[in-house]
Formats: sequence, C-alpha cells, structure tokens
Amino acid sequence: DYDETFAPVARLEAIKIFLAYAAHKGFKVYQMDVKSAFLNGELDTEVYLQQPPGFVNLSYPNYCYKLQKAVYGLKQAPRAWYETRTDFLKHSSFQRGIFDPTLFRRSNEKHLIVLQNYVDGIIFGSTDSSMVADFAKLMVSRFKMSMNRELSFFLGTPQKVLNRHLCLSQGTIGFQPQYLFGPFRCSN
Repeated sequence: DYDETFAPVARLEAIKIFLAYAAHKGFKVYQMDVKSAFLNGELDTEVYLQQPPGFVNLSYPNYCYKLQKAVYGLKQAPRAWYETRTDFLKHSSFQRGIFDPTLFRRSNEKHLIVLQNYVDGIIFGSTDSSMVADFAKLMVSRFKMSMNRELSFFLGTPQKVLNRHLCLSQGTIGFQPQYLFGPFRCSN
C-alpha cells in the first residue's frame, strides 16, 4: 500500500523562462545528470519486494526483500527521489520556488545561483563562477553525478546562451537557431 507517487517535474515553459532569465542576467547555464537517480530515493515507508526470477535464494525461496532505498519500477521511486533531492538542497541552504517546486535558488550579498530540476537532470547557472563550482562539488559529494558541462542540448532540443542571448533550435544536426531571446541576432 502506498499513498504518494506524484513527483513534480519541471514544465518546458519553466525551463524556457529559466533559460531566458539566464540570458537576461548574462550567466552561462550548466547541466549535470544524476546516475541511477531513482536508486538514490530514500523510502519513508516499509516496502517489500518478491525475489526476482534468477535471483531467488534457494535456501529461502519464500522470503522477500525489505528495500532500504527505491528501485526502478517501484511506483514510489520518482517521489522518493524528488523528496531526497529536495531535502538535500534545503539542508544546503537552497530555497524552493513558491510557484515552481522544481526551481531552487541560493544567494549571498552579491551573487545568485539558480537551478531547475528535471527528473534525473539539473540545469543551473550563477552570476558567480565560484558558486557554480561549489554547487557541482556539493552535488558530487552526495550523489553520483555525470560531469557538469555547459548546456547545449536539453530535453531533445539544442540550446545555447550566447552573450546575453538565448538560442533554441528544433534541429538536431549542427546548431541553427530558430528562436532568439535578446536584443541582437546570434550566430552559430
């Protein structure tokens, strides 16, 4: 039995607003991916799993496993991952967005870092490059993450922030901007 399976996911419109804000503020946007994201989800209820075929303990064939963390295929896995990540970010002094529960921010006297969560990916940017490096170290200290890199492709769409301009493309070969947010034209 379980109650909560819903996990907020960033809407495409929210991601576009995030990217437009990054272009407006003139900071680069980076991307990190969590390896095996759902396996990081901490469960808040007891969950038992039948022994899968091929992994049955012959000494105890009628026993089952008590899960300590979520696994792929578990209905609660997306929710458990979302809650685990949110708790970690809040504990790390990030504030969750009021209207968008997948948006987080942290600021000091002069600078700001903003991040948008999408299932197993995070896009983020800051007005200070040291905040970007600190955030990457923070996430790697807790979760297995892929290398952070400047955002160029997200959710099947080539994207780039160039000199305070946001370029989005619908193509996948090369980078040919289709949409432009900013005061001037952008080039490849």
